[in-house]
Amino acid sequence: MAAPMAGRVALVTGASRGIGRALAVALAGEGAHVIALARTVGALEELDDEIRAAGSTATLVPADLADVEALDRLGLAIHERWGKLDAMVANAGALGPITPLGHVEPKAFDDIMAINVTATYRLIRSMDPLLRASDAGRAMFMSSGAVHNCRAYWGPYSASKAAVEALARTYAAETLTTAIRVSIVNPGPLRTRMRAAAMPGEDPMTLRTPEDLAPKLLPMLRPAWTETGRIYDFPQDKLLTPQKPA
Repeated sequence: MAAPMAGRVALVTGASRGIGRALAVALAGEGAHVIALARTVGALEELDDEIRAAGSTATLVPADLADVEALDRLGLAIHERWGKLDAMVANAGALGPITPLGHVEPKAFDDIMAINVTATYRLIRSMDPLLRASDAGRAMFMSSGAVHNCRAYWGPYSASKAAVEALARTYAAETLTTAIRVSIVNPGPLRTRMRAAAMPGEDPMTLRTPEDLAPKLLPMLRPAWTETGRIYDFPQDKLLTPQKPA
């Protein structure tokens, strides 16, 4: 029996650690050729070794999401090599400053919006034709509980993730009559570097890991998945339907 993602091409951003790394390894384990994008070359090379050891293959893309023109070049490169993209995981993001809104420096605010929001839009813009060229394009976007639970001092991050969720839901609506299916993920608190930076006093051993999450996300990236525009909430382990305006 063929692996569920055999012969399929999957792009994962932020693939060098955390959720991105766990999902890249899981996708490779299902037979996908993984295009792994991250800033850290050494960590990408370690990921490549792990994927190859498991009998699969990867293409490494050392790039910073803030370099949005690199995303356009990547789209062209994928088109020239494969002519399509079967799965896109927009995972990479930044935490930004944890501070009162009145204390946020304008540059810090602009930086988190550039990485979390503008780069997501540019990723959609670049990869949309490639996902449409697939017989079953799948797009996945990482959101956060901070979108709906706006905590003090988390303003830039909450606002940026709310924008990401809005972009994802809009993309789902725009591709409803195509073969593309869009998923939004709230991973909840996980044992990641970003979580440690946000909650330095928290015991990381009390948290679940990205490796716990990855198997839950794989079905949403397979050709058989039919839901679109839904939010998968990992803490509740359930699919949610975003509320529509009256």
